[in-house]
Amino acid sequence: MKKIFISLAAMSLVSCFSSPSPASDAVADNDDRVVRMEPLSWWTGMRTPLQLLVYGPDISACEVEVAGDCPGLSVAGTHRADSPNYLFVDVKVDPKAEPGTYYFIFSREGAEPFKVPYEIAARREGSRERESFTTADMIYLVMPDRFADGDPSIDSTDDTAEKAARSEFFGRHGGDLQGMIDHLDYIASVGATTVWSTPLLLDDEPVQSYHGYACGDYYRIDPRFGTNELYRTYVAECHKRDLKVVMDIVTNHCGISHWWMKDLPFADWVHRFPEFTRTNNLFSANMDPNASQYDLHVQESGWFDTSMPDMNLDNPYLLHYFKQWAVWWIEWADLDGLRVDTYPYNEKAPMSSWCEAVRAEYPNINIVGECWTGSIPQLAYWQGGNPNRDGFDSHLPSIMDFPLRDAICSALPSDSLRWGEGMIRVYETLSHDFVYHDLSKMMIFAGNHDTERIGDIVRKNPDRAKLSMALLATMRGIPQILYGEELMLTSADLSQGHGGLRVDFPGGWAGDPVNLFDPDQRDPVQRGVFDYTQRLFQWRKTKPVIHHGRTLHFADRANTYAYFRYDDTDAVFVFVNNSRGRKAVPWSHYAEITEGLHDGRDVVTGEPCTVSDTTTVAGRSALIVEFRR
Repeated sequence: MKKIFISLAAMSLVSCFSSPSPASDAVADNDDRVVRMEPLSWWTGMRTPLQLLVYGPDISACEVEVAGDCPGLSVAGTHRADSPNYLFVDVKVDPKAEPGTYYFIFSREGAEPFKVPYEIAARREGSRERESFTTADMIYLVMPDRFADGDPSIDSTDDTAEKAARSEFFGRHGGDLQGMIDHLDYIASVGATTVWSTPLLLDDEPVQSYHGYACGDYYRIDPRFGTNELYRTYVAECHKRDLKVVMDIVTNHCGISHWWMKDLPFADWVHRFPEFTRTNNLFSANMDPNASQYDLHVQESGWFDTSMPDMNLDNPYLLHYFKQWAVWWIEWADLDGLRVDTYPYNEKAPMSSWCEAVRAEYPNINIVGECWTGSIPQLAYWQGGNPNRDGFDSHLPSIMDFPLRDAICSALPSDSLRWGEGMIRVYETLSHDFVYHDLSKMMIFAGNHDTERIGDIVRKNPDRAKLSMALLATMRGIPQILYGEELMLTSADLSQGHGGLRVDFPGGWAGDPVNLFDPDQRDPVQRGVFDYTQRLFQWRKTKPVIHHGRTLHFADRANTYAYFRYDDTDAVFVFVNNSRGRKAVPWSHYAEITEGLHDGRDVVTGEPCTVSDTTTVAGRSALIVEFRR
């Protein structure tokens, strides 16, 4: 088993000892008797209790103490697991502890004691009060393996199973952290203020490891993406460009190739069945008063896939491991938020405790959960603070608005004038906004790495692709777009599922015939969609009325949709004409809000604009006008 370096670059910090104590001088170094100690390091002034997972041959037989006279650090207790190769060590870190490299001494009867170094670092100033992503942001979603290859030398590595095969739909294509760093200026130019990448941690499955959702080591960036240090550099480079960073994490499952699967700490560390049992995907079992306990058990305990063992968060050691893990990455890498994959598949009470713990450490941190359901009441159930009848509170701040995504993707391709079809679908979905606890903490999107691209949805119609951007840039919530949507990328082969949808960004690889990072190499369609997207989201940054304003919308049977975003001083009017022909704007119907509006300006053209009943909007286009009130 590979040696894990227990402390990172900050091992160069001054030790807590002014000179080594005689006792520590007499103690041998680790020499691989402790193979892993996680978290990899910790900080002074943290509220999260520190509990080390220690892994090594027969380590459970050891007693543990802190070497030397270090009053700021002490061992408060040890806990043995089912496997003799694990020991959980409770460590008390005094708020006034001196930063430095401490030593834990492991001793057992009949064997020489040995010591293991551990870093306690100084916490960065203002860390606890860090701000997070909000409605003022636009999130740009990147799948690293498919975005850009900045370091071809790491496309395949000796210590990982799957090698690069760019020609294969489900193979690794070689995109990496350096490729992302190289194109941060491009991401910012689109109008993004936040970057969410799909998981970058080690996924060591022998096939389809490119997506990263089958974690093999929770404390190691996949070497085919880069290193832990390069990830921290990536975050710092994002911050230099005023880009926030959201880390995608998975608490529901790990990968079957995770290092601990060969020797689990506890028999109940993962859920087990007499034979392979897949989750039934019945999220409703969590809130359905008629649901059976059997269905609920299979929903939260069944495996997501054959290569993704389901974690048992009812095990208190595992739950605390995940709490610390999230806190460690936020603190160590200086993150701005988290996205939690497959959120409702977790046991809901432990995950509520997890959210509460992370936000106790970082009160302003935003966490968005993937709760993939088209049911609005079921989605609302998962947002923290929602007045659920069963009294459950998830403490999860934000949710992904899949019902709105479904409505947008159903409406935009449709020419139907039937009631209930076309843009009225969007109207009807937003008419349910009374169900949600906090509309400002909802991620809105037309597509992500798991869905068809909007270019596919609208059958490569650029005008309708622009309509999706108009909606996302002006509706309530936190907008997110998938890499390449601003250029209307489409799938390589829809019949291939995810492998065909998750296309490479053209120009991200040396030798690509077209480089779409270069504006001069875009065709007229690509240039048109990009310029429209850029204009809207750069404008959106400066519009508090879009970030915080209320919504007033108007129904129509002509496959159009009209709404205002407004506050006491400003208003933005949006008229979406999704039909084929030109439509008149029924401005007089909006009299309840239009009185007093002045200084109209067309957001897309920048020209002064007056709207009246004689105003018409071309088919498959949107009129967006900002006013003073």
